[in-house]
Amino acid sequence: MVGGQDLTPAVQNGLAGYYGLAALANLAYGALAYYKFKDKLQGFVWPVVGGVFAVLALLNLAHVPWVKLPIWYKDLSDHGIVRSLMHFGVVGTAADGVFYVGLGLLILMCFVLAGDIIYSYFLRASSANGNGGGNANNRGNGNGGWLREPLSRITAELVVIALLGLILFGTNAISYFVASIVGFMAFLVWRKTLTKPMVIWGIFNAALLFGGLSMTDYDFRTIIIKPDNVPIVGLVFVVGFFTWLAFRKAVINDERRKQGLPPAEKEEEDKVLVWPDLVYTELICMVVVTIVLIVWAVALPAPLEQPASSTRTPNPSKAPWYFLGLQEMLVYYDPWLAGVVLPTLIILGLMAMPYIDFNQKGNGYFTFEERPFAIVVWLFGFIVLWVTLIFLGTFLRGPNWNFFGLYEPWDPHKLVPLNNVNLSDYFWVRGLGIIWATNDPQSLSGFLTILMRELPGILLVLGYFMILPPVLAKTIFRSFYLRMGFIRYMTMIIILLFMASLPIKMVLRWTINLKYIVAIPEFFFNI
Repeated sequence: MVGGQDLTPAVQNGLAGYYGLAALANLAYGALAYYKFKDKLQGFVWPVVGGVFAVLALLNLAHVPWVKLPIWYKDLSDHGIVRSLMHFGVVGTAADGVFYVGLGLLILMCFVLAGDIIYSYFLRASSANGNGGGNANNRGNGNGGWLREPLSRITAELVVIALLGLILFGTNAISYFVASIVGFMAFLVWRKTLTKPMVIWGIFNAALLFGGLSMTDYDFRTIIIKPDNVPIVGLVFVVGFFTWLAFRKAVINDERRKQGLPPAEKEEEDKVLVWPDLVYTELICMVVVTIVLIVWAVALPAPLEQPASSTRTPNPSKAPWYFLGLQEMLVYYDPWLAGVVLPTLIILGLMAMPYIDFNQKGNGYFTFEERPFAIVVWLFGFIVLWVTLIFLGTFLRGPNWNFFGLYEPWDPHKLVPLNNVNLSDYFWVRGLGIIWATNDPQSLSGFLTILMRELPGILLVLGYFMILPPVLAKTIFRSFYLRMGFIRYMTMIIILLFMASLPIKMVLRWTINLKYIVAIPEFFFNI
């Protein structure tokens, strides 16, 4: 089927349930926020957003006789959101679909903006009357300054949504990876704005709306609902939630520190007994998790396939989801590096981290400003170099391990011309016109010929790991070297250089088609 033409009533009922859950989530959040901040009407906007999702849910109930689908919605379902976007210039149903999808997103953001402005207005009025709620001077002095905060929130939301769109709609691995890094840095820079509940909830709603509308596309739906891929979808939301939660608490503690207050965790150190408090809590969690796993096992069939056979291999052949990051590394490194050296260094680096850390601040409570280097490096390695690679390998790597856009059909006949070149070929053959050839690599002369051929790459690797650390110790990481000492500093910097080698190698592959820096296939040694 092309596009969403197989969007049966059963599938539409599934979308109705999806939007129904989103509506309930928004209504519950709105009720909670209104109960907690009812004097400031903070929860005003989310029941409205919940109503929007409820309307979308009703529109998907195609089998109910009294629900009449609008013409534009039927056209959108027939063509799929992506086909509509791809045929933006076509006059007719596709253009109508684009118009109404864009209008729906605009209305959703207007709801968020209106609710945020109303909340800021009442908060400013409450502050002016001396009823608390913050400093009125920070909210403006009657000249429209009170609009800055909600507008900055909406701006941050739109920027992050745009970055997420670049990540999801990336035409190739380059744009996907670059957008991931830019989005990661944007989150760190705008953490105070993006961690506010209303902002992150607005982004969450945009993600729900995007997911529901994208399910009208056949190719997207086929990939997402595969039993193998369903846990990865949950992984994305779970990682996003806990990252936001940690940064939200870190921002609050950083603000408290500036005010001379202790971290929030210090005021919540209420000790409880293991029995019955902790045991009861663990028992309840165990029961809930057991129920979830049973429902999951019944509702979602196990992804069992035919017995393994050398005559019929799946295309693409993918590792389990937790190894997809390593499988993506195989595109840029030899198996001995991507499958042995780098994973070993990851494990050893995590084990060595508590022993090489010299910063005693931030222990036992969330913070960012007291541990910026450690947090940025760790999150870059985990989110950018691990989670995003898992997402890339799951949803964007198709047949023959080619890169496919989020809505691009997985065509097994897709051909991507590649002409990867080793560093020695760039230096000797293309640069100096010299060809090093050997007939007997096992002999001494053949071995020396190989060494001469790969000498530029060998010198580059040695300089990277032997010259760069002392240079950094005297410049950028001088304070680290003075406080850590030689052994701890060298351990840290070697681990960092190995971690940085992955994005460096990826960029070199994308820009100049560099295959190996050191290529010695005669002895199965390539870097």
